[in-house]
Amino acid sequence: MADAAQSATPDTQLFRDVFNASPIGIAVENLEGQPLFVNPAFCSFLGFSEEELRGKHCVEFSPPEDAEKDWAFFQQLRAGAIDHYQLEKRYFRRDGSLVWGRLNVFLWNSRPSPLVVAMVEDITDKRTAEEAVRASEERLRLAQQIARIGSFEWNVQTGVNTWTPELEAMYGLQPGGFGQTQTAFENLVHADDRADVIKLVDRALKTGQPTEGEWRAVWPDGSVHWITGRWQVLMNESREPLRMIGVNIDVTDRKRAEEVRLEMNHTLEAQAALLQSREELLKIFIKFVPAAAAMLDRDMRYLQVSDRWCSDFSLDSSEMLGRSHYEIFPDIPDRWRQIHRRALEGETLRAEEDRWDREGGTTWLRWEIRPWQNLDGVPGGILIFSEDITHRKQAEEALLGMSRKLIEAQEQERSRIGRELHDDIGQRLALVAVELQQLHENSVILPDVRSRMGEFQKQISEIATDIQSLSHELHSAKLQYLGIAAAIRGFCQEFAQQQKVEIDFKAHDLPSPLSPDISLCLFRVLQEALHNSAKHSGVRQFEVRLWGTSDEIHLTVKDSGAGFDREAAKESRGLGLISMEERLKLVKGTLSINSQPKRGTTIDALVPLSSGGDSMRAAG
Repeated sequence: MADAAQSATPDTQLFRDVFNASPIGIAVENLEGQPLFVNPAFCSFLGFSEEELRGKHCVEFSPPEDAEKDWAFFQQLRAGAIDHYQLEKRYFRRDGSLVWGRLNVFLWNSRPSPLVVAMVEDITDKRTAEEAVRASEERLRLAQQIARIGSFEWNVQTGVNTWTPELEAMYGLQPGGFGQTQTAFENLVHADDRADVIKLVDRALKTGQPTEGEWRAVWPDGSVHWITGRWQVLMNESREPLRMIGVNIDVTDRKRAEEVRLEMNHTLEAQAALLQSREELLKIFIKFVPAAAAMLDRDMRYLQVSDRWCSDFSLDSSEMLGRSHYEIFPDIPDRWRQIHRRALEGETLRAEEDRWDREGGTTWLRWEIRPWQNLDGVPGGILIFSEDITHRKQAEEALLGMSRKLIEAQEQERSRIGRELHDDIGQRLALVAVELQQLHENSVILPDVRSRMGEFQKQISEIATDIQSLSHELHSAKLQYLGIAAAIRGFCQEFAQQQKVEIDFKAHDLPSPLSPDISLCLFRVLQEALHNSAKHSGVRQFEVRLWGTSDEIHLTVKDSGAGFDREAAKESRGLGLISMEERLKLVKGTLSINSQPKRGTTIDALVPLSSGGDSMRAAG
């Protein structure tokens, strides 16, 4: 190499000087992809010496997926299909870390043997910044979606008004459906509110002061929705308006429910933070969200809370920010601590209703917990959204109590009617039947009269049998004294005989003893299900199964008949279906129906034998 350097022409020496001094990494390779020369910048970029790099193949510099893409272009270059190519790809450094480079490759045909020149520019910082911006924009989009907040930016100089998809949806528009002008926005405002909104906008353009207002928006379908907005005008040194930025929140539900309107008291500094920090913007959204919401870091310290959160827990934000969630709520259940840990690991979890037994009483909550990510893409903490549904649960329990009392009163009345039918009317009919039998046997009675007496006796006996069957349906003594299996077996036998059908009944693994409430519930569900099957299925054979496990009991009624459309059944919701569902609710049970037209119907009632369980479920 020294002799070659001494004999080099001035042009060759100049090339080598430029080659070695270039801040961009350069490698000269043969047509097999083997480096022949590499400059110091290339060595510094990858952390290898020139000798080490000459011993590698070009595909060894990058992860497989990037190397395959590079090598495919290289093959085209070598075959003459292209004379150069460019791509951005990752490179392995000596220490195992990955860096990004912009690779430019061209074929050098100025020599007898063509060579390949590869120039690599380090763009690691650029790619890291781009990925950080994308992550921040995704957090912003997620925050807007969760908080149901839409934002806009109006360039006053050009007249272009840009809306986020969340804001377009708030006005009933499809993504991209907004006309991007201030006039297009004004046309969406209710005619009675339009003049006031225009005045507010004009005042903001003149003063540059933070402005807020409330108005009605008319959707394309004619429906009316309430919107609260807050915005800020940015001016130049001459006090001329340049841009207006702001947010809108749909407060329709709160208006209709006559709830307190959303208070939006953030100052100009809060709006400036919208432009300066994505995480600060997330805090602003948490503050504005019209629900109980909190933003916490990985150590479960409060970063931001909404006004509703403070109101629900009777605390001021100054008492919470910077403090640990577990310090403020030391009685929080351990299962919620586990949920927090799962959210910090990346899960999103929610519960439609969850119970919290506190010192001041029981609180019912509907909640969602999800992670929020910082710039490096890992969870920086969690977001908690909750709604206090205690009053709703109390109303449901009161209604459930009324349903229970109504059914209990119904059962008492059935028992009374059953006893009267059996003990009074049934006995009286039996007595008449005996007297008629005596008259029939009396030889004094004429033959035709005796024949009529026999018919009367038969009819009265049938009536007595029917009354006895009705009495058993109203009040089953077998259920009370012999248990659920014996009662269901007896009813199936009586029902089969009365309806001229066949019923295959089997029971196994039943817990003992079974509570009277559960036994009666399952017995009534069986009665309703068999009556429905006999009436609508069109078949004469049915299966009834009763079985238990360690923590639940099942009752199944199945036929292979006409079946029905489940969606149509849900809409009609006949009294039989409602009655079965309401009875099962009283014992925390559930009813499922599997049916298809011409493929039969299976009705399954499930009753848990012990209460409890976690109301939480994972999502996404």
